[in-house]
Amino acid sequence: MHAESEDLQDLILADARRIYSETVIRHAMEPRNLGVMPDADGFGRVTGSCGDTMEISIKVKGNTIADAVFMTDGCGPSIASGSMVTELARGKSIGEARKIAQADVLNGLDGLPEESKHCALLAADTLRAAIADYLLTKREPWKKAYRGRPGL
Repeated sequence: MHAESEDLQDLILADARRIYSETVIRHAMEPRNLGVMPDADGFGRVTGSCGDTMEISIKVKGNTIADAVFMTDGCGPSIASGSMVTELARGKSIGEARKIAQADVLNGLDGLPEESKHCALLAADTLRAAIADYLLTKREPWKKAYRGRPGL
């Protein structure tokens, strides 16, 4: 039975490789920075046009994103996009991270098919929402108590 399972997995991966880059497949199957950050400095939750929801939490040291994690209830391309956007954001200043756009996520993933490009937009929008939340709670710390709870 084990050999049949491996054969099926190989067939599925071969099919996926016709559609997605190796980078997308790696980030979807082994996502980086997947998780919840209860003590986040900034938190964003966005639901995309397809109905997928993504959450991103950031930890800021000085003016730099020291840590970023994500959760999503979405498909493989959404998982890959969340993984990639958190990788892109880590180590960047707040100003640099705010400029991360759909195109940057797509470039980092070596592209997505047309019908999945909205996943990269969802990831970039969610990162910007987390940064906006950080900036808001930095100015008005009491608003942190009213933030949504991470963890889809």
